[in-house]
Amino acid sequence: MLAAFTFNTAENLPVGLLELISESLRVSLSAVGLLVTGYGVTVAVASVPLAHFVRVVPRRHVLTGLLAALVLSSLGAALSTSYWLLLVARLLTALAQALFWAVMGPVAVGLFEVRGRVVGALSVAGSLALVLGVPVGTWLGRRSDWQVPVATLAALGLVSLVTIAVLLPTSRPEEEPAAYGTSPDVRRFATVLVAGTLSATGAFSGYTYMVKFLGDVSGFSPSTVGALFVAFGVACLFGVSVTGALLDRFPQSALTTAVATQAVGMLGLYSAGTDPVAAVVFLVLMGGALGPVFMATQNAMLHCAPGRTDIALAANSGSYNAGMAAGAALGGLILPLADVRDTFLAGGLLTVGACAVLLGERLQRYAMESAK
Repeated sequence: MLAAFTFNTAENLPVGLLELISESLRVSLSAVGLLVTGYGVTVAVASVPLAHFVRVVPRRHVLTGLLAALVLSSLGAALSTSYWLLLVARLLTALAQALFWAVMGPVAVGLFEVRGRVVGALSVAGSLALVLGVPVGTWLGRRSDWQVPVATLAALGLVSLVTIAVLLPTSRPEEEPAAYGTSPDVRRFATVLVAGTLSATGAFSGYTYMVKFLGDVSGFSPSTVGALFVAFGVACLFGVSVTGALLDRFPQSALTTAVATQAVGMLGLYSAGTDPVAAVVFLVLMGGALGPVFMATQNAMLHCAPGRTDIALAANSGSYNAGMAAGAALGGLILPLADVRDTFLAGGLLTVGACAVLLGERLQRYAMESAK
């Protein structure tokens, strides 16, 4: 959980330190923004190839190597004196994270009997990065230097590294309890992959421009927008906590419900976002669904993976990150041509498409079972 928290904080921390890094390294804000975009694209491209490359290496060795990469890249980022050195350090962290979620899921689940609750615990740790890690890191950076919170991530990664290196058992990957899905299903695997990608693309086409939306459309002041982002993160944390407790009992319904809730939140912001009260309500709905969508897709992969679960989880993480990058790009294309509200309309419609994919698969399965 600490490793999940550290990786997610490392991924999102530049958002809070954007201006500080820009001033320190004397580069534009858009160049610093590429530190986040490049990170996501790297995870999307590298997840499956890396998971395949290390498929026979014991998981304890893989995880200690990934955490060592996190520690070294965080120290390298903190010591960077130029933009390009920082970019290289960020890409090394991204390569480590590309493999982390694929490996950590089956390892953690294999240590316990309940898969959904373990996935939920890891997702809570990841969500805490948005609620606690990024805000605290931003606060620390503004009261010292941006390098301080980045170096702190190296310390947290080192604690995780030592703990896993000392305590995690060594076993062959294919012999671990969660190495294969409980109910392999190629059709379900493809459905979850498509729905998750559509949902991520929809979510980030709007979320990327949330600050502009809340200021220009809903009329909130900059200080209030900051508080609303905290509320968004708290809603995300609440959503993954509740969904995690229900994943083992309702694995398919949990994913459909989360995607549908995201659609309602985004379309609600588009249609009623000019009213401040309605904007807060639909913002919380969207936040409460964002984390559970990814968590539920990860849990689904542990059940329906047609082969090894680590490869399936890598494919899911890669496609989700590809959706995040595509969503941000889509919103960027819409913004100059229309109102910022339209980014939420596009995102909401894409999320409705994800709902249709999930419901279509369930109806098709029901029809096939009835025919028998």
